[in-house]
Amino acid sequence: MPSIHAKLQAVKTRIAAAAQDAGREAGSVLLLAASKSQAAPVIAAAYAAGQRDFGESYVQEALSKQEALRQSNQALNGLQWHFIGPLQANKTRALAEHFDWVHSVERPRIARRLSEQRPKTLPPLQVCVEVNISGEASKSGCLPEEAGMLCAMVANLPRLQLRGLMAIPALATRGAPTQQRESFARLAALWRQIRGDLLNAQFARSAEYAASFDTLSMGMSADLEAAIAEGATIVRVGTAIFGERTAPSQKAV
Repeated sequence: MPSIHAKLQAVKTRIAAAAQDAGREAGSVLLLAASKSQAAPVIAAAYAAGQRDFGESYVQEALSKQEALRQSNQALNGLQWHFIGPLQANKTRALAEHFDWVHSVERPRIARRLSEQRPKTLPPLQVCVEVNISGEASKSGCLPEEAGMLCAMVANLPRLQLRGLMAIPALATRGAPTQQRESFARLAALWRQIRGDLLNAQFARSAEYAASFDTLSMGMSADLEAAIAEGATIVRVGTAIFGERTAPSQKAV
Protein backbone atom coordinates (compact mmCIF):
# COMPACT_ATOMS: atom_id res chain seq x y z
CA MET A 1 0.00 0.00 0.00
CA PRO A 2 1.29 3.51 -0.75
CA SER A 3 2.53 5.41 2.29
CA ILE A 4 0.86 8.57 3.55
CA HIS A 5 3.85 10.47 2.18
CA ALA A 6 3.27 8.99 -1.27
CA LYS A 7 -0.46 9.71 -1.13
CA LEU A 8 0.15 13.30 -0.05
CA GLN A 9 2.55 13.78 -2.95
CA ALA A 10 0.01 12.31 -5.36
CA VAL A 11 -2.67 14.73 -4.14
CA LYS A 12 -0.27 17.67 -4.36
CA THR A 13 0.54 16.64 -7.93
CA ARG A 14 -3.19 16.66 -8.75
CA ILE A 15 -3.57 20.10 -7.17
CA ALA A 16 -0.59 21.50 -9.08
CA ALA A 17 -1.89 20.09 -12.37
CA ALA A 18 -5.39 21.43 -11.79
CA ALA A 19 -4.02 24.85 -10.86
CA GLN A 20 -1.87 24.91 -13.97
CA ASP A 21 -4.84 23.97 -16.15
CA ALA A 22 -6.78 26.87 -14.58
CA GLY A 23 -3.93 29.32 -15.13
CA ARG A 24 -3.22 29.58 -11.40
CA GLU A 25 -0.18 29.08 -9.21
CA ALA A 26 -0.04 25.75 -7.35
CA GLY A 27 0.66 27.67 -4.16
CA SER A 28 -2.71 29.44 -4.41
CA VAL A 29 -4.49 26.25 -3.26
CA LEU A 30 -4.09 24.97 0.31
CA LEU A 31 -4.37 21.24 0.93
CA LEU A 32 -6.44 20.58 4.05
CA ALA A 33 -6.15 16.96 5.18
CA ALA A 34 -9.62 15.86 6.34
CA SER A 35 -8.50 13.70 9.25
CA LYS A 36 -11.75 12.81 11.00
CA SER A 37 -11.73 9.22 12.30
CA GLN A 38 -7.95 9.05 11.85
CA ALA A 39 -5.88 8.26 14.98
CA ALA A 40 -3.33 10.67 16.42
CA PRO A 41 -0.34 8.61 15.14
CA VAL A 42 -1.73 8.85 11.60
CA ILE A 43 -1.90 12.64 11.91
CA ALA A 44 1.65 12.63 13.26
CA ALA A 45 2.77 10.59 10.24
CA ALA A 46 1.11 13.05 7.85
CA TYR A 47 2.75 15.92 9.72
CA ALA A 48 6.13 14.20 9.38
CA ALA A 49 5.43 13.96 5.63
CA GLY A 50 5.00 17.72 5.46
CA GLN A 51 1.26 18.23 5.99
CA ARG A 52 0.39 21.11 8.33
CA ASP A 53 -3.36 21.72 8.03
CA PHE A 54 -5.85 19.17 9.37
CA GLY A 55 -9.65 19.25 9.24
CA GLU A 56 -11.82 17.65 11.91
CA SER A 57 -15.59 17.14 12.01
CA TYR A 58 -16.20 15.78 15.53
CA VAL A 59 -15.31 17.99 18.49
CA GLN A 60 -14.61 15.38 21.16
CA GLU A 61 -12.65 13.19 18.78
CA ALA A 62 -10.51 16.15 17.76
CA LEU A 63 -9.83 17.21 21.35
CA SER A 64 -8.76 13.66 22.21
CA LYS A 65 -6.33 13.62 19.31
CA GLN A 66 -4.94 17.02 20.21
CA GLU A 67 -4.29 15.82 23.76
CA ALA A 68 -2.70 12.58 22.55
CA LEU A 69 -0.34 14.54 20.30
CA ARG A 70 0.59 16.87 23.18
CA GLN A 71 1.33 13.91 25.45
CA SER A 72 3.53 12.33 22.78
CA ASN A 73 5.97 15.22 23.28
CA GLN A 74 6.22 15.78 19.55
CA ALA A 75 7.01 19.33 18.49
CA LEU A 76 4.28 19.87 15.91
CA ASN A 77 5.16 23.45 15.13
CA GLY A 78 2.94 25.10 12.56
CA LEU A 79 0.13 22.55 12.78
CA GLN A 80 -3.23 24.23 12.13
CA TRP A 81 -6.52 22.73 13.27
CA HIS A 82 -9.57 23.41 11.10
CA PHE A 83 -13.12 22.48 12.11
CA ILE A 84 -15.16 21.49 9.06
CA GLY A 85 -18.17 19.69 10.55
CA PRO A 86 -21.64 20.81 11.63
CA LEU A 87 -21.70 23.04 14.69
CA GLN A 88 -23.76 22.93 17.86
CA ALA A 89 -23.94 25.88 20.23
CA ASN A 90 -22.85 23.82 23.24
CA LYS A 91 -19.54 23.00 21.51
CA THR A 92 -18.48 26.50 20.55
CA ARG A 93 -16.22 27.08 23.57
CA ALA A 94 -14.10 24.04 22.75
CA LEU A 95 -13.77 25.22 19.17
CA ALA A 96 -12.96 28.78 20.17
CA GLU A 97 -10.25 27.58 22.54
CA HIS A 98 -8.64 24.76 20.54
CA PHE A 99 -8.97 25.47 16.82
CA ASP A 100 -7.38 27.91 14.39
CA TRP A 101 -10.14 27.84 11.76
CA VAL A 102 -13.87 27.12 11.67
CA HIS A 103 -15.26 26.57 8.16
CA SER A 104 -18.87 25.82 9.07
CA VAL A 105 -20.44 28.93 10.62
CA GLU A 106 -24.04 28.99 9.37
CA ARG A 107 -25.98 31.20 11.79
CA PRO A 108 -25.45 34.36 13.86
CA ARG A 109 -25.77 32.70 17.28
CA ILE A 110 -22.83 30.41 16.57
CA ALA A 111 -20.69 33.29 15.32
CA ARG A 112 -21.43 35.42 18.40
CA ARG A 113 -20.58 32.59 20.77
CA LEU A 114 -17.31 31.85 18.99
CA SER A 115 -16.31 35.49 19.24
CA GLU A 116 -17.27 35.79 22.90
CA GLN A 117 -15.45 32.58 23.82
CA ARG A 118 -12.26 33.07 21.79
CA PRO A 119 -9.43 33.65 24.33
CA LYS A 120 -7.75 37.04 24.04
CA THR A 121 -4.39 35.29 24.31
CA LEU A 122 -5.00 33.67 20.90
CA PRO A 123 -5.15 35.30 17.45
CA PRO A 124 -8.62 35.91 16.04
CA LEU A 125 -10.39 32.73 14.96
CA GLN A 126 -10.36 32.37 11.18
CA VAL A 127 -13.93 31.82 9.97
CA CYS A 128 -15.71 30.75 6.80
CA VAL A 129 -19.46 30.97 6.38
CA GLU A 130 -20.93 27.68 5.19
CA VAL A 131 -23.44 27.96 2.34
CA ASN A 132 -25.94 25.27 1.36
CA ILE A 133 -25.21 25.94 -2.29
CA SER A 134 -27.25 22.96 -3.56
CA GLY A 135 -30.32 23.64 -1.40
CA GLU A 136 -30.32 20.17 0.17
CA ALA A 137 -32.52 19.75 3.23
CA SER A 138 -30.03 17.30 4.72
CA LYS A 139 -27.05 19.65 4.41
CA SER A 140 -25.79 22.27 6.82
CA GLY A 141 -25.21 25.84 5.71
CA CYS A 142 -27.10 29.07 5.33
CA LEU A 143 -29.09 29.85 2.20
CA PRO A 144 -27.16 31.71 -0.50
CA GLU A 145 -29.38 34.76 -0.09
CA GLU A 146 -28.55 34.86 3.64
CA ALA A 147 -24.78 34.57 3.23
CA GLY A 148 -24.02 38.25 2.65
CA MET A 149 -25.78 39.41 5.80
CA LEU A 150 -24.12 36.68 7.87
CA CYS A 151 -20.70 37.57 6.47
CA ALA A 152 -21.18 41.25 7.33
CA MET A 153 -22.18 40.27 10.86
CA VAL A 154 -19.17 37.94 11.28
CA ALA A 155 -16.81 40.61 9.95
CA ASN A 156 -17.83 42.96 12.75
CA LEU A 157 -17.28 40.51 15.62
CA PRO A 158 -14.08 41.37 17.51
CA ARG A 159 -12.49 37.94 18.00
CA LEU A 160 -13.24 36.52 14.55
CA GLN A 161 -11.62 37.14 11.18
CA LEU A 162 -13.94 36.55 8.25
CA ARG A 163 -12.05 34.62 5.57
CA GLY A 164 -14.58 33.39 3.02
CA LEU A 165 -17.16 30.78 2.10
CA MET A 166 -17.37 26.99 2.38
CA ALA A 167 -19.72 24.51 0.73
CA ILE A 168 -20.25 20.78 0.23
CA PRO A 169 -22.23 20.45 -3.03
CA ALA A 170 -24.80 17.75 -3.59
CA LEU A 171 -23.42 14.37 -4.60
CA ALA A 172 -25.49 14.49 -7.77
CA THR A 173 -23.37 17.37 -9.04
CA ARG A 174 -20.22 15.25 -9.03
CA GLY A 175 -21.17 12.79 -11.76
CA ALA A 176 -19.66 14.62 -14.73
CA PRO A 177 -17.12 17.43 -15.14
CA THR A 178 -19.71 20.00 -16.23
CA GLN A 179 -22.07 19.15 -13.37
CA GLN A 180 -19.19 19.13 -10.92
CA ARG A 181 -18.37 22.71 -11.75
CA GLU A 182 -21.87 24.19 -11.58
CA SER A 183 -22.18 24.35 -7.79
CA PHE A 184 -18.59 25.47 -7.39
CA ALA A 185 -19.19 28.23 -9.94
CA ARG A 186 -22.26 29.41 -8.02
CA LEU A 187 -20.29 29.58 -4.77
CA ALA A 188 -17.46 31.46 -6.47
CA ALA A 189 -19.93 33.96 -7.93
CA LEU A 190 -21.48 34.46 -4.49
CA TRP A 191 -18.00 34.97 -3.02
CA ARG A 192 -17.25 37.68 -5.59
CA GLN A 193 -20.57 39.37 -4.90
CA ILE A 194 -20.03 39.44 -1.13
CA ARG A 195 -16.46 40.64 -1.50
CA GLY A 196 -17.71 43.49 -3.66
CA ASP A 197 -20.38 44.33 -1.10
CA LEU A 198 -17.74 44.45 1.63
CA LEU A 199 -15.59 46.79 -0.47
CA ASN A 200 -18.58 49.06 -1.07
CA ALA A 201 -19.89 49.01 2.50
CA GLN A 202 -19.92 52.32 4.28
CA PHE A 203 -18.14 51.43 7.49
CA ALA A 204 -14.59 52.13 8.59
CA ARG A 205 -13.01 48.69 8.23
CA SER A 206 -14.79 47.50 5.09
CA ALA A 207 -11.64 47.47 2.93
CA GLU A 208 -9.80 45.49 5.59
CA TYR A 209 -12.62 42.96 5.75
CA ALA A 210 -12.67 42.59 1.97
CA ALA A 211 -8.89 42.11 1.82
CA SER A 212 -9.05 39.18 4.22
CA PHE A 213 -12.08 37.70 2.45
CA ASP A 214 -9.85 35.51 0.33
CA THR A 215 -11.01 31.93 0.85
CA LEU A 216 -13.17 29.48 -1.08
CA SER A 217 -13.19 26.20 0.84
CA MET A 218 -14.61 23.70 -1.63
CA GLY A 219 -13.64 20.46 -3.31
CA MET A 220 -12.73 17.05 -1.93
CA SER A 221 -10.95 13.89 -3.09
CA ALA A 222 -13.33 13.16 -5.97
CA ASP A 223 -13.82 16.67 -7.30
CA LEU A 224 -10.87 18.84 -6.36
CA GLU A 225 -9.98 19.51 -10.01
CA ALA A 226 -13.44 20.96 -10.72
CA ALA A 227 -13.27 23.05 -7.55
CA ILE A 228 -9.84 24.44 -8.40
CA ALA A 229 -11.01 25.28 -11.92
CA GLU A 230 -13.70 27.47 -10.33
CA GLY A 231 -11.37 29.19 -7.85
CA ALA A 232 -11.06 27.00 -4.74
CA THR A 233 -8.31 28.20 -2.42
CA ILE A 234 -8.71 25.32 0.08
CA VAL A 235 -9.51 21.73 -0.89
CA ARG A 236 -10.52 19.31 1.88
CA VAL A 237 -9.08 15.89 1.07
CA GLY A 238 -9.49 12.79 3.22
CA THR A 239 -9.93 9.55 1.29
CA ALA A 240 -7.15 10.23 -1.22
CA ILE A 241 -4.69 10.69 1.67
CA PHE A 242 -5.89 8.31 4.37
CA GLY A 243 -8.00 5.78 2.48
CA GLU A 244 -11.63 4.89 3.18
CA ARG A 245 -12.73 5.95 6.64
CA THR A 246 -13.82 3.63 9.39
CA ALA A 247 -16.86 4.49 11.49
CA PRO A 248 -16.17 7.60 13.64
CA SER A 249 -15.49 7.08 17.31
CA GLN A 250 -17.65 10.08 18.26
CA LYS A 251 -21.04 11.28 17.14
CA ALA A 252 -21.11 14.36 14.95
CA VAL A 253 -21.26 17.38 17.21
